[in-house]
Amino acid sequence: MFAGTDLSARVERVERSLMEEGARATARRDPRTRVLLLPIGTGTAVWAGANSPLDKVVGAGMGDDFDDTALNAVEQAFAERDAPVQFEVSTLADPTVVERLTRRGYVLTGFENVLGLRLDQGRQANSAAGVQVSAVGPEEFDTWLNVLVDGFAAPDTQGVASNEDFPRESIDNATRDMAAVTGFTGALARIDGVPAGAASLRLADGVAQLCGAATLPAFRRRGIQASLLSTRLAAAASAGCDLAVVTTLPGSKSQQNVQRLGFQLLYARAILVSSHALS
Repeated sequence: MFAGTDLSARVERVERSLMEEGARATARRDPRTRVLLLPIGTGTAVWAGANSPLDKVVGAGMGDDFDDTALNAVEQAFAERDAPVQFEVSTLADPTVVERLTRRGYVLTGFENVLGLRLDQGRQANSAAGVQVSAVGPEEFDTWLNVLVDGFAAPDTQGVASNEDFPRESIDNATRDMAAVTGFTGALARIDGVPAGAASLRLADGVAQLCGAATLPAFRRRGIQASLLSTRLAAAASAGCDLAVVTTLPGSKSQQNVQRLGFQLLYARAILVSSHALS
């Protein structure tokens, strides 16, 4: 699959809409939060509360340029919230975006990989022996959430370590808000009836976003992630999506898992943070 600028722009638009809808859900859940949604070129600056995983600038540099006035406005809005500005910029974005940010004092703190898979109708789900995967209904939401957050709290250490570390409450709140986004569904994996892994899927614009997945440490290396992946891909294909995407840390176990199912590296995102936040 050729990953050109058009494909990257499509994926970045979907990612931007996910962050925007998640932030709007934050505002509904807690109207006291000074949620920020500020356009900046093709991107959006999002702030959804202190230490939220949603706090970032996404989708910038994929077409229309932004001027210093827009950037000044973003930096001022984040400063008013005592928060650093974090840009996530596609390697297929306009290179001058990164140049401008580094000249302005932003520091490169890491990368994340975006991988993709073309989906064909008729894809079937295949689960590992002893693993049962089911969609999450309202009565199972708290179970699903706890498994997902507990799994995130004990990450697999393969590959490059994340430059981000969020409090459990922030992850819990952000996950609740993401679950309120249009097209979002959850999946729960069990072994012998015991919840062992959880995952999420969001469908938008023909793109299936594999938004997050985790396995409890006691159940790892038993095919749970592969089962959750296969089930979600089959559901996305059945819904008419032609592309599945997932974001991973470079060299991580998650990247290894999805590449085993045929995912290809499309591009990376450079993570740049305003330098005053690192001093």
